[in-house]
Amino acid sequence: MNSQESEIFQNEEISSGDLKGVVEKRLEYSSMPEFLNTIEKPAFHFARVSTSSIDDAHDLVQETMYKLVEKYTDKSPEDWKPLFYRILNHKIIDHYRRKTIRERIFRQTNFDNSATEDYWQSELYSGVADPNEGPSVLLERQERINCLTKSTAKLPIRQRQAFMLRCWEGLSTQETAHAMGCSQGSVKTHLSRAKTALEAMLGKYYD
Repeated sequence: MNSQESEIFQNEEISSGDLKGVVEKRLEYSSMPEFLNTIEKPAFHFARVSTSSIDDAHDLVQETMYKLVEKYTDKSPEDWKPLFYRILNHKIIDHYRRKTIRERIFRQTNFDNSATEDYWQSELYSGVADPNEGPSVLLERQERINCLTKSTAKLPIRQRQAFMLRCWEGLSTQETAHAMGCSQGSVKTHLSRAKTALEAMLGKYYD
């Protein structure tokens, strides 16, 4: 064993206490209040795109938080995120079922363009743009954001969930499968179809 290999093996000898610290640092939270504070904004974005309603998104996220605290506070912190999104996904599906019953005759396909533009400009991407970028670059960035948001909202619900959880929230395939209540193979299928659909909808903006 050479010195480099020896160093690798020595570095792998981590105590359980050290490992816990590494996990907590990676997760950026170790308590339920910290987790809820971390997840609130991205969860709201997720629910907002899924429901096209700010009020419904707020309600669904709050209900999900209450359910998580009530049922899963004693779970390991690394389990909270997939559990949270699994609860939220179920609540979004229930929301759609109720909406379908209420609006059986009329299918709601329109998206509130003005509200969406204002919301994503002020909330989701605030502070992201480089102040040194010129107006044309900023305008193109804004246009790409708007197109992606609207296109994602048009995806079938399972494809939208897979895309947002994997590509926006950064969950692993396994975590996404747990959150969606399906197999990893199904996640990959939904994600592949979502990317294909987005490529067709976004055209020149597809990256």
